[in-house]
Amino acid sequence: MSAISAISSTKSSALTDPTATTTASRVPQKSLGQNDFLKLLATQFKTQDPMKPMEDTAFIAQMAQFSSLEQSKTMASDMSALRLDQQRVAANSYLGHRVTVDTGKGGTATGDVTAVDAAGTEPMLSINGKLYSLSAVLLVEPSSVTAPAPAPVTTGGA
Repeated sequence: MSAISAISSTKSSALTDPTATTTASRVPQKSLGQNDFLKLLATQFKTQDPMKPMEDTAFIAQMAQFSSLEQSKTMASDMSALRLDQQRVAANSYLGHRVTVDTGKGGTATGDVTAVDAAGTEPMLSINGKLYSLSAVLLVEPSSVTAPAPAPVTTGGA
């Protein structure tokens, strides 16, 4: 009982003394990481009843579930990066083509794609000096600019 009062008196003195400093501040996290899981697992090992130890299969199942969750998070992140890369490839393929886009105001705009801005979270197409989202593209046509004729091939004679 004296241990409980000693702990509570320490906490109460730290709370009432404005000059008392704490060495570590608690920063809330949105999700648990692998280190948190391993700490929890170690705590379970320390606090289990030696006369009724937990089954090792329970620990293995917990570790397998955690590994599966980590792999799912990694796969979701990789899929997001792959989607962005695919959008950039699609946006670059529109360069030099005439496109019609939805302006978002009930109208459309048509023009040649002169540049692609890939700095944001989604590539933007530059049409007539304005940026439009890749998802606003309604129609893609061949470019109105014709390619220069190839140079004639000459053969060297001796």
